[in-house]
Amino acid sequence: MSHLRREIVKLLFQRRTYVGWLGLLAIPVIMTIALRLSSEQPSEGHGPPFFSNIAGNGLFVPLAALAFLSFFLLPLVSAMTGGFVIAGEAETGTLKTLLTRPVARGRMLLAKWFVAVLYVGVGLALVGVGGAVAGGLIFGFHPLTTLSGGQLGMAQSLGTIALAYLIVLAGMTCIVSLAVALSTLTDSSLTAAVGTLVIVLILEALGQFSYFDFLKPYLFTSHNEDWFNLLRQPVSWRPIWEALLTYAAYIVVLVGVAVAAFRRKDILS
Repeated sequence: MSHLRREIVKLLFQRRTYVGWLGLLAIPVIMTIALRLSSEQPSEGHGPPFFSNIAGNGLFVPLAALAFLSFFLLPLVSAMTGGFVIAGEAETGTLKTLLTRPVARGRMLLAKWFVAVLYVGVGLALVGVGGAVAGGLIFGFHPLTTLSGGQLGMAQSLGTIALAYLIVLAGMTCIVSLAVALSTLTDSSLTAAVGTLVIVLILEALGQFSYFDFLKPYLFTSHNEDWFNLLRQPVSWRPIWEALLTYAAYIVVLVGVAVAAFRRKDILS
């Protein structure tokens, strides 16, 4: 618990923590205000998914923001956060001090990984809450209309939005875990973050070619839109469970690689 407490305190006392959170919070708020001030309502197919539904129901704001952010900005934030975990300590010169203490490296790394995931999770929560509040104040709250044409009750609508955010967080945790693994192999947080984004882009590119269709079920990047199934009636749970199992497999393997690499890391690096 001491490692975890120390990492949380460190997170809360860093200015960039709040800059990142405020940046994420601003996205749905700006999206809502811009749509409210616009003289033309967006048509279907323009803007992020669900964007055209916002003007009729403020609850679509957090869904539209989630769809918009999950393609680039959230992966970028996740990569930068995970990339700083170890390599950032090496850059600032604090890693050598940490590793010369009689501490369990595995537990230290897991604490850092958890706080990185927590940072992304709080950012997602701010997007969801900020989007719902902004959307509700400007466009009002109404039951969500599903992709199948039915309607969800208010409580079910809020639960669906929360579950969608949790599924996306699981996907972002894969990216954080990949960045943490690369962070243990380099002394540059930028290298770890860029390397993570390059790998994510390569995986996404592979998923765009029919020749690699046999790989799609095993690429975590192929499940970015599986949470859309929550907005169908009845809910198609199979792709959601497959996505979560894929995410879990990647997280376990990548965190395992990170722990193994960190235990062998030279304290002079």
